[in-house]
Amino acid sequence: MKYMLLINAGAVDENGGAAECSVEDWMSYDQEVQDAGILVSGESLADLVTATTVRVDQDGRRVVTDGPFAETREVLGGFYVIDVPDLDVALDWASRCPGARGSGSVVVRPIADFGA
Repeated sequence: MKYMLLINAGAVDENGGAAECSVEDWMSYDQEVQDAGILVSGESLADLVTATTVRVDQDGRRVVTDGPFAETREVLGGFYVIDVPDLDVALDWASRCPGARGSGSVVVRPIADFGA
């Protein structure tokens, strides 16, 4: 079953990275996920200041706002999609993720399979 691991950083450093883990931590985790053969895809997102929010009002007009719409303490930093047997295994991989340390968190969500 496929699961998305949404990586939220609670604190970011001056370069916009997760403050509580190093580049080496991420490289090691990336390698572990690849070596386990469970990686479907994964990406790190660009700095939050590059975000744009799009909403459509009741009249169907597009409203575009620079940055995220709501103030939040957590920053979505990236994601992994993994293919594992069940939720327990997905939770185990999420707990190994450097983004789950300290003030960070990893949200685990199953990928909907509309073809089933």
